[in-house]
Amino acid sequence: MSGPSSNLPSDLSSSVQTRSAPAHDDEVVSRRQPASSAAAATELTSAKVKLRGHLRQFSDFPVPGIEFVDIMPLFASPDAHATLVAALEMQIAQTFKNDMPDVIVGLDARGFLFGPGLALRLGIGFAAVRKQGKLPGPCVTAEYIKEYGKDMFQMQQDAIKEGQKVLIVDDIIATGGSAKAAADLVAQLKGQVMGYMFILEISGLNGRDKLGSEPTTILLDEFP
Repeated sequence: MSGPSSNLPSDLSSSVQTRSAPAHDDEVVSRRQPASSAAAATELTSAKVKLRGHLRQFSDFPVPGIEFVDIMPLFASPDAHATLVAALEMQIAQTFKNDMPDVIVGLDARGFLFGPGLALRLGIGFAAVRKQGKLPGPCVTAEYIKEYGKDMFQMQQDAIKEGQKVLIVDDIIATGGSAKAAADLVAQLKGQVMGYMFILEISGLNGRDKLGSEPTTILLDEFP
């Protein structure tokens, strides 16, 4: 059976090592091999250029005056999808060095497109933040403000263990309200938010200002 790197683009697969299946399910299946800082930075830059080539822009969507960036082509191509997850992993290593998260928390809904795959690649768990009423069992709840009113996010009470380090991910940061609500949920569960990661940022909305002092990383921070 081929290892986790078998579906990676050839220019990225060299940086991943695999090993035989561990004796315990909670052991990490694969880890990136150490690489020099210069080589890792070059590899990440190359991946970002490739990913930007798959993005599309639509004018006046969803309302006039808005330039909408469509990330869905990243998932239509297996090669682009694999590159995205590999680039996110490299970005995490660059940002946090050896201080890796215990859990990836993904936001409803597009954080679900890549959050579980990223968590699997890192050998850690994934926890979902969903709209109120979508999760069974005991949940914690946090409110956030949207452009047209208030909404509620929830997480299951057993999604995160006390003291676990959490990285919150979503496709785009705009006002920062939904990511802040996710952080509030993690705090209620006594987890530790170590940072935030997004594919894109809508400039001019100052979303990062809501997220405190933890690192906020934008994968494709220069688009177009």
